[in-house]
Amino acid sequence: MIELKNVYKSFGGRLVLEDLNLTVDKGESVVIIGRSGCGKSVLLKHIVGLLRPDSGSVTIEGTDITGLTDRGLNEMRRKIGMFFQGAALFDSLTVFENVGFELIEHTKKSLDEIRERVEECLKMVGLEGIERLKPAELSGGMKKRVGLARAICMSPDIVLFDEPTTGIDPIMGDIINNLIRYLHNKLNITSVTVTHDMKSAYKIADRICMFYNKKLVEVGTPEDVQHSTNEIVRQFITGDSNGPLAESNEHL
Repeated sequence: MIELKNVYKSFGGRLVLEDLNLTVDKGESVVIIGRSGCGKSVLLKHIVGLLRPDSGSVTIEGTDITGLTDRGLNEMRRKIGMFFQGAALFDSLTVFENVGFELIEHTKKSLDEIRERVEECLKMVGLEGIERLKPAELSGGMKKRVGLARAICMSPDIVLFDEPTTGIDPIMGDIINNLIRYLHNKLNITSVTVTHDMKSAYKIADRICMFYNKKLVEVGTPEDVQHSTNEIVRQFITGDSNGPLAESNEHL
C-alpha cells in the first residue's frame, strides 16, 4: 500500500531523512515514534506528496508519486485522509463545513448527500447534532473528534495521523486512541501515525517503527518494542533523560 525506498531529504544542506526505507501493508496500522523534531512529520509529508524526496521513491498503491504532476498528486491525495496535529479546523467554518469540506470542494454530491455523509462520520466519532457549531464552541477533545470525522469523510484508503493525542488530557487521549483503532478496524483503512506518546503507540499499532538519526532503527510489534534490547529504543520508551538520545544532536 505504501513504500518509501532509499529516501533522502535535506533542508538547507542539513540531512533529515537518510536512505530511509518503510513498507506499510494494506490494512496495517503503523506507528512512527521518535523525539520531537527528529523528522517524523517530514516522513508523513512525503507519503502525502507535500514534500518530494531529493532521491529515492515514494510509492502509493503501486504508483511512484515522486514524478506525478500537481494534478496527479491532487487525485492521489483524495485516497488519503489527514488528521493534523491540533485538528487544524477552519475557525470561520461550521462543523458541517469543516467535516464536509473536501466533499463540498471536490465532488458533485448534492447538499443532502453531503449532509448525510457528515452526519454519518460525526456519529462514528460519538458526536451528533453539532453540525452548526463553530470550532470556538468546541472543547479540545471535541475538536480532535471533528478532525477524525473530517479525515474519514472522503472514505479514504489511507489515513495519516500527526500527533493525534497532543494537547489533550490522558483520559481524552485514551478515548482518541480507542476511536482511531475502532475506525481503523471498522473502515478497513491503512494508517500511519506519528507520535511520541507510547501509550498511544502500544494501543493503536500493529507495528511500531523507531525513528532516530535520520533512519528507522527498529521495527516490530508493540510487544517486540516493549522488550527491545536496543538502548536507544529502551531510553525512549522509558523516558529516561540519561542515554544516547539525550547526548545526541539529532534535533533539527
